[in-house]
Amino acid sequence: MRLEVYQDDSKGVLSRNTSPDLPFQWSVNPYRGCFHGCAYCYARPSHEYLGWGAGTDFDRKIVVKPSAAKCLAEAFDAPSWRGDFIMFSGNTDCYQPLEASYGLTGACLKVCLEYRQPIGVITKSTLIERDAEILAALTEVTDCHVVLSIPFADAGHCRAIEPYAPSPSRRFETVRRLAEQGIRVGVNVAPVIPGLNDSEIPSILEQAKAAGASFANHQLVRLPGPVLEVFERRLHEALPKRAARVMNQIRDCRGGRLNDSRFNRRMQGLGARWKAIDALFFASKARLELQSEPCQPKAGTFKRPDTDMQLSLL
Repeated sequence: MRLEVYQDDSKGVLSRNTSPDLPFQWSVNPYRGCFHGCAYCYARPSHEYLGWGAGTDFDRKIVVKPSAAKCLAEAFDAPSWRGDFIMFSGNTDCYQPLEASYGLTGACLKVCLEYRQPIGVITKSTLIERDAEILAALTEVTDCHVVLSIPFADAGHCRAIEPYAPSPSRRFETVRRLAEQGIRVGVNVAPVIPGLNDSEIPSILEQAKAAGASFANHQLVRLPGPVLEVFERRLHEALPKRAARVMNQIRDCRGGRLNDSRFNRRMQGLGARWKAIDALFFASKARLELQSEPCQPKAGTFKRPDTDMQLSLL
């Protein structure tokens, strides 16, 4: 499939989250669809709202929002905005390959710095290193943290399930480079795929800690709607000898089902199999003295850049 890029001229860029499963209310997504092509991506069904498919269309029909930074500044200027915490990549990766040429996320971060807006970033891309200075500057004036999504330590498993994402070793290097800039950085072992990468949890956390990560979290794989078909097909094509075992172990962690869409259950599993995975994660996390991802921003840092000028004219 060849890459097709479409332009979104929406007048807004902030999305409001109402899910109790997520620790943030607002997110920014400069792109829709994702070139990384991760088979498990829970955002795939959102492409169907555009009249496209959740499979290869999601991977190669990418929508960009060229006015994202302008829209973000306008949102910050609105009297109703009070500087609530914002997460970049609440849906698809804000540092996917197109960011190298479009620079939409970088432009949005500059706006956030200008307004001292507290933010977090979730990505699996090394492109974030380009904006390390901006993120470091944000860290000095407000709450700013970065989460690297690293579900695999095994490069072969990574390439099978996340075919166009950077290798695990390269992502750990990104953790190191950001941490050296004084940015609070952590890892998300997400998704945990029972029977495939759960045994890699200790290695992932050990390498993350050695690279300078200060916090870590994990989530069970989610397979809503058409994601199940994409994931299962990729698993059988790329790892045929493990496919049946993986699907059976996912069922063991979901009470006999392959997905649970209920709030407060979507991210976590149940049963003995999941309890063992949970215990492995938390034991490794405690041993390495890793914290949980910060959710609450510093209070009162948001400030419109023209405030001082207006006061001086009074």
